[in-house]
Amino acid sequence: MSDFLYSVEREYDIPVEMLWAAWTDPVALEAWYHPVDLSVLPGSVVSDPVVDGLWTVAVDVPEHGIVAYFYGRYTVVVENARIEHTMAYTQSADVFAARDDSAPHHRVLVEFEHRDFRSWVKFSQFGELPEGQAVQAQAGMESYFDSLGAYLAQ
Repeated sequence: MSDFLYSVEREYDIPVEMLWAAWTDPVALEAWYHPVDLSVLPGSVVSDPVVDGLWTVAVDVPEHGIVAYFYGRYTVVVENARIEHTMAYTQSADVFAARDDSAPHHRVLVEFEHRDFRSWVKFSQFGELPEGQAVQAQAGMESYFDSLGAYLAQ
């Protein structure tokens, strides 16, 4: 499951510690971890950024009448530098509630760097997707990064 699918990276005019907090604090994730035209289902975010800690988020997608549920476990946590976690996807609230760690999942790598007066973050996803879906997933993550930028600018 090491197949590279895509990555998205950006720089922001904030200290790396603030960028790290945006990616690891559950209140922050609930505020921004969604495409710009969508929102996170309130109360769905869990983030325990330690090895084997739980990570969950549910994104409401009303135009398709679904909720996109994501969950996984942190596998690597290096403060202000690197996060790796598994990421399973379902549209079932029951499957999301069960959080079966053996379910098919992808690997996510989020890297952070302090760059002069800015901070850099790169999100990479690894796994398998049907033909053409990696391009869609990358476009979706670009929108997540737009939401992150708006959140950080507040």
